[in-house]
Amino acid sequence: MLKLLLISLLSFSTIIQAAITIEDSRGPQSFKATPQRIASLNWTLSEQLLELDITPLAMTDQAGYEVWVRQPALPAEIEELGSRSEPNLEKLARLKPDLILINEVHNSILPRLEKIAPVLFFKTFSAEHSNPQAAIKVYRQLAQLFGRQQLAETRLKAMQEEFRTLRQQLSEAYSGQLPKVTTVRFANPSSVYIYGNNSMSQYALEQLGISPALPQPNSQWGLVQKRVLELSKIQQGTVLYFEPFAQWPKLAASRLWQAMPFVRKGHIQAVPATWTYGGAMSLKYLAQTLTDSLLKIAPIELSEKKTSGNKKSGNKTSGNKLSDNKRRVS
Repeated sequence: MLKLLLISLLSFSTIIQAAITIEDSRGPQSFKATPQRIASLNWTLSEQLLELDITPLAMTDQAGYEVWVRQPALPAEIEELGSRSEPNLEKLARLKPDLILINEVHNSILPRLEKIAPVLFFKTFSAEHSNPQAAIKVYRQLAQLFGRQQLAETRLKAMQEEFRTLRQQLSEAYSGQLPKVTTVRFANPSSVYIYGNNSMSQYALEQLGISPALPQPNSQWGLVQKRVLELSKIQQGTVLYFEPFAQWPKLAASRLWQAMPFVRKGHIQAVPATWTYGGAMSLKYLAQTLTDSLLKIAPIELSEKKTSGNKKSGNKTSGNKLSDNKRRVS
């Protein structure tokens, strides 16, 4: 009898030790075992899973993800759950997940979701915290839940090394005089979202050694909406705008736009679609695409060294380069 009691106690102790506890935005959450069937109702959290080499059972709006987020690529076997704001809860219930990941958008349906499966809620974007640091924290919490801590730390370290490499490339291209840069996303030809102090893109630029050309205060999503005219305040800096923006030809043809100081100087460049509200690894993708765009409008002197062996034809090349920049933004 005593032997059976000891075995029972040992078994109970093993179960307690096997429990996994992580912290979401509501506090500590415990799991008896590692979840295997995960549904994600948010692009950012889907991205975080994929960057841990975990394929979610189901997620929302895969078509939109492939246009706006793009990286990492989605495996074909993921089930579709409809829109991010109104996911298909009936289908979600039929899929029988053992974990559902949500963010602040889904607060109103949290009680209904908890009837389907355990829920982890992450307040991913807020004016009260650093959005980039919050994304990294969530990445580490999920890594702990799924036993992928070593993988997560390896990738975070590699991201820091990538920042250093990209920073060196830019320093060489700009002869150590990095420009001030502001990133934007156009709503339409007269309205623009300017990324500011709490944004993922500004964090990426900071890792490259770059400060903002038009500083903006903290906000939930790290951006403020302004009239395009607001950008005229940028006298010396550079503007990078995120694609896609279907109305770009209309904006570029306007007299207001052509009069902007940074446009006249050729200090404007498009950035291929890169998600600016992503997870931890999106910071690396942002740094890469922002670097690529800045290298395209790097100082003329560097281009001369690469293309003409440092020949004495600077003035002619400078004129051609300036013309190229004008054509690019018009």
